[in-house]
Amino acid sequence: MKPPIIIQESEVEITAIRAQGAGGQNVNKVSSAIHLRFDIPASSLPDDVKERLLALRDNRITQDGVLIIKAQQHRTQDMNRMDALARLHELVQSVATPPRVRRPTKPTYGSRQRRLEGKSQRSEIKSSRGKVVG
Repeated sequence: MKPPIIIQESEVEITAIRAQGAGGQNVNKVSSAIHLRFDIPASSLPDDVKERLLALRDNRITQDGVLIIKAQQHRTQDMNRMDALARLHELVQSVATPPRVRRPTKPTYGSRQRRLEGKSQRSEIKSSRGKVVG
């Protein structure tokens, strides 16, 4: 197994913004939400990982290849920062290992025989449903 990919902190741009939604008077004064920006093409990730990340059909990745994650679930800025970084690492790790190549195989002789036997049984059942000639 390959070691986990490490993302340099200098490649991640973190901005604090005001959170949306309910929160009383505090929500209007404190910038507790985190806006994380990660430029995929300019990062130090391996080229194959970059390709797989950019190929994802994820609406958080812009046309320029910048991944934007917004974290505002927690009340504190530190917790939201950790949450955003964890989601970034999770996304990168999900494409870290290349997908396995499927090698086509032929069905075995026994499975072909069972299939044909099932088809002939079904055919018998259906042919017996015809009108009775009397």
